[in-house]
Order: sequence, then C-alpha cells, then structure tokens
Amino acid sequence: MGHVTGFKQFDRELPAKVAPQERISNYKEFVGLYSPEQLNHQAARCMDCGVPFCHSGCPLGNIIPEFNDAVYRQDWEEAYRVLISTNNFPEFTGRICPAPCESACVLGINRPPVAIEEIEKHIIETAFQKGLVRPSAPLLKSGKTVAVVGSGPAGLAAAAQLNKAGHTVTVFERDDMPGGLLRYGIPDFKLEKWVVERRISLMEEEGVIFRCNTEIGKDVPADTLLREFDAVVLTGGSTIPRDLPLPGRDLPGIHFAMDFLKQQNKRVSARAVEQEPIIVTGQDVIVIGGGDTGSDCVGTSNRQGAASVTQFELLAQPPKERTAHMPWPNYPMVLKTTSSHEEGCQRYWGINTKEFLSDGNGNLRALRITDVTWETDVMGRPIKFQEIQGSEREVPCQRIFLAMGFLHPQANGMLEQLGVALDGRGNVQATEKAYQTSVARVFAAGDMRRGQSLVVWAISEGREAARQVDKFLMGKTVLPTKDAEPMFASV
Repeated sequence: MGHVTGFKQFDRELPAKVAPQERISNYKEFVGLYSPEQLNHQAARCMDCGVPFCHSGCPLGNIIPEFNDAVYRQDWEEAYRVLISTNNFPEFTGRICPAPCESACVLGINRPPVAIEEIEKHIIETAFQKGLVRPSAPLLKSGKTVAVVGSGPAGLAAAAQLNKAGHTVTVFERDDMPGGLLRYGIPDFKLEKWVVERRISLMEEEGVIFRCNTEIGKDVPADTLLREFDAVVLTGGSTIPRDLPLPGRDLPGIHFAMDFLKQQNKRVSARAVEQEPIIVTGQDVIVIGGGDTGSDCVGTSNRQGAASVTQFELLAQPPKERTAHMPWPNYPMVLKTTSSHEEGCQRYWGINTKEFLSDGNGNLRALRITDVTWETDVMGRPIKFQEIQGSEREVPCQRIFLAMGFLHPQANGMLEQLGVALDGRGNVQATEKAYQTSVARVFAAGDMRRGQSLVVWAISEGREAARQVDKFLMGKTVLPTKDAEPMFASV
C-alpha cells in the first residue's frame, strides 16, 4: 500500500481537458496528463483492500492495487510489468474503457473511486517514453499456424497471445488498415490513430502478419483457411446495425452511425472515402440512440460544424446516482454525460420515433416523435412503454444518425461458407470455456461470439480464446488465464 491514509488526504482528480469550444476545431485528443505530483496523489488513494473488488469489476482481471503501489513508488518497470501481465493494450483501455473497475472500487462506496483508468494510461505512456515497451518475439516456434479473422481488439489480443506462445499468426482484415473498431469506429478525438499504429508496428516486429483488403468469404474462400492453417479464430465483431424501418426510412440524409464515423476517421487519416460524403456542416442533426456510438456522432457532428445537434433515447432518463436496484459493486446504469455532450447537444429521454418526414421533393425535413412513459419491474428494469397522448410533434432536421446498437455479425460470406452454428441472437455459437464453434479447428471470440460489448471485454475474449487455441494445438498451454497469479502472468 503506497500511502496508508492517502484515500483520506487526497481527493479524486482528473487531468485537465482542452475547453470544448477550442477542441471541436480539430480531431485531436484533448485530455491532458497528470503532473508527477498529481499522479502520485491519485495512486496514493488506492487502499490496497483486503478483497480488491476492482479485480472482478475488470473483465481482464487487472491487478490494480499492485500497479497503483508501483506508481506511487515510481517503480515504472514494475508498474508496467504488472499491467501488461493481464492487458495487452492498456493504451486503448486507458483511453476508451468505461472503467467498470472504478465502479467496483471499494473506496467508491462512500467517496469518489480511484482514477484507475487514467493511472493505467499514464503507466503505459510512461513505459513507452522510458523504452520499457520493446518487441518480444518468441524464442521457440511451435510450427503451428493460426489464422485470425478480424483485427479489432479481440483479434489483436488473440494474435498477440498466440504469437507469444510461438505460433505463426496471420491476421486477415477486410479494411485497408488493421485495427477494426479501434481504427474506423472510435473517433480520433477519443483515440488518435498513431496510438493504434504504434501497437500494430510493435506486433509486426514480434512476428504477427497482417493481410488487409482481404475479406474472408469474398476475396478468399473460407475453406482455404481450413486447408492452410492449423486453427482459425473468428473475431470479426458484431457489425449488423439495428435499423428503424419506419415510413420515410429511404429518404436521403438518414444514415447508420458507423457509416458516418468511419468516413470521418478516414478523412482524418487522409484515406480515400469511396462512398457519398456524409457532411453535416450547417445542418440540424438528430442522433437516435443514447449510447457511446451516439455520443461519438454528437462529437463528430459538432466538429463538422452542425447548426444543432439533438440526441433522442427511447428509454427513460437514468438516475444520477446508484439506486437500491444498483448496489455496489455492480456496474450502475446511471446518467452519463460524455465529453461530446459537453461540447453542445440537446438530450431527450423517453422519445419514440414515429416517422421520417419529407419536404415533398424527396428531401428529409423533420422527424415525427412522441413522448413515452415506461412500466418497470420490481428491479426497476423497463418492461414496456406507452405513448403520452397529445405529445406527438415534429422536429426539423436534415440529417439523422441511427445509433441504436448492433444485432449480430454478418452471416453471409464467411460464416455461411464455414457452416458454423449460430445462437438464437445470430451470434457465432461457441462454448464459453473452450471458445470452440461447431466446426472443427474453428474458434470464435469477441462481439462475434458474445454480442455487442466493451473493448475491454473484446480483449479479454481474445486472450481467453488464444489460450484455448494453444491448448488445442499443443495439448497444454503456457498462456495465463484471467485469474493467474501476477508472477506467472507474463510468461
């Protein structure tokens, strides 16, 4: 424990941000770094609890009190060693994870929790600065080959772990650059792409092979993978968005959120945009969906110079603090105001969309909506809604982004050709312990297996799937489980 009374002496403090009106003039990250003294104080707030619930709150099982103690002592090599023993990519999670570990922090019972996510980011960036992050190719090769389909966080984690175990790993990506959601889904103002490229370059130095512009099931038949590789890991993600098939849906100006975000990410990276440009400068924008993807649309719209940005959510407004139905240490569904909301956005809850309206010349002019009330069960969970009479109205707009989540992975192409079984939700059916699909030598991990989830869960799934693939190929595995002791975790 770094400081016995640190949790009493120091308050939670986050790094300074660039002012909203200044940061929306570009797409750069805008969260600063702690001073050495601030970082020391924030690490000192960790109580090194007898039962550290933050471990179980983190899907990766990060060993949080230990790296906080190392940060307090300024032992950066130790902090880095502990951090990467469970997390391949702390530079990603330290920027874009919603930090369920902080929700489970014991200090959070009656005080603001330890700033775990920021400390994590500071550890990895300091490690890069000090030259502690170096490529580490395996000394011995197994002679086995593995194909990883998809280069998002699950695919990258699986590839990194399998390469560490000595297998020859080839990652297939249908886009022109590796990274998946990290590159073409998350805006640069949350995750600049040099961060992704730095990690990809490191993995290439370690021996991982990336083949981009290659869609399995289209450019390469799926059975080719089974012939040329000893095992295949499917990590393509949940990519089919939830639609809103209402009257007027075919009007121009209505887009899926990811089409909008991907285009802008390509522009920022000076990559060609082949589809019709989606630009909202001077327009009234409505975002339907209150999650993180919707928030990213808000931030991107403001940076493009939208005249106004409005966000609608069908569910009722969440409470500002935990309720009796959200006891600690469970992750609470409370009101979340993101940095994008700070930059300018009108937010409304309990809104049902009825119709997309035309101006008579085939152009989108407005959205017809109505207010709703929700009936909940004894646990406070929504059951069904009822429209409020007399609340129907029109909201003028020229652009609408649908950000209501994702249903399941793309079935046509690779999955159909492989013939893998799907579950009731359309995800690839694979056992939770072995990550094996219904097809021999084919494994699945990440959103493609578990459904739409968090980046930190994708990394966890990729690591756990890699362990099972290694065990399948070799009869045993040298890769750690999520619950491995830290002294063995870096093997």
